[in-house]
Amino acid sequence: MSGIKFGLVIPQGWRWLANHGSSSVEQYEYSRRIARLADALHYHSAYVYDHLWGGSIEKNNRDKNFFECFSMLPAIIENTERIRIGQIVTCNSYRNPALISKIISTLDVMSRGRIELGIGAGWSEDEYVSFGFPYPYPSALVRIKQLEEALAIIKLMWTKSESTFSGQYYSIKGALCYPKPLQRPWPTIMVGGTGEAYLLKVVAKYADRYNIPFTSSPDIVKRKVSVLKQHCDTIGRPADSIENSIIVRCLIRKDHDDIMKKIRESKIRPYRINNFRQRVAAIVGTPQQVIADIHRYIDVGITHFIMDFIGLDEESLRLFDSMVIEKVSRGRND
Repeated sequence: MSGIKFGLVIPQGWRWLANHGSSSVEQYEYSRRIARLADALHYHSAYVYDHLWGGSIEKNNRDKNFFECFSMLPAIIENTERIRIGQIVTCNSYRNPALISKIISTLDVMSRGRIELGIGAGWSEDEYVSFGFPYPYPSALVRIKQLEEALAIIKLMWTKSESTFSGQYYSIKGALCYPKPLQRPWPTIMVGGTGEAYLLKVVAKYADRYNIPFTSSPDIVKRKVSVLKQHCDTIGRPADSIENSIIVRCLIRKDHDDIMKKIRESKIRPYRINNFRQRVAAIVGTPQQVIADIHRYIDVGITHFIMDFIGLDEESLRLFDSMVIEKVSRGRND
């Protein structure tokens, strides 16, 4: 189990504080504190969402604070020394791919080689429209084709002294990207999404890691991993050269009473663990129960977990570290 890695989602404002009325400055300081703690513990990586408002995640939080992804990353870099840092996942449509390559390259230098690029085709129509990004396209397939061209450009910019690309959606001519990333051949590219017919072809061609967002079903994960292997076989790429990861919500507490307290605070009725688990697609339980669920994902090929903790606080972060990360890494189920 030594190859199993655990990352976490860093707070970006209202969502992780019990008092949603706390000031934006307090929320920012809380984000920095969580990043420092994760760095001091055994977490492998830390991620922030590339959303522009909280309503993209939960509709009733449209007017709550939500810090912008690439503005947050330097703060996390400067408050950590070891942990890897990335996005879940950058919306390709929001930034020109040549610019993204430049941003990530700069962040790689700032982090001394700890940055990752998490990227996807984009999906939140409300967010596109409200911020003035063109939407809708004729189909999700167009956005996936754009993503494919973007990844081709990004890799060129990171590896070539001068880059030229002419595609259906993006073109660059004699583009330069200096400094180059410190990591060789490039920072980890994590492509997120669920589409089997097209998106997973892009993963097979360009990704170092595949990320499956929010599912409580290992059976669904098993299918995605199997389809990805088929696409890899088609192009002659070893499937095991791509790491499989998942974003999974997690409510972990020391005992049943603490779990039920947090479920009641959520106001999701009826107040039962199974109902809550299904409604929010989460792993829920004591450390022993969480370990059992994590092993269900490991059994279908997941080796990298990005934990989106429900009711995140320093105590639960330490609990997961000492009672889950350390035991799973040692191959223990107790």
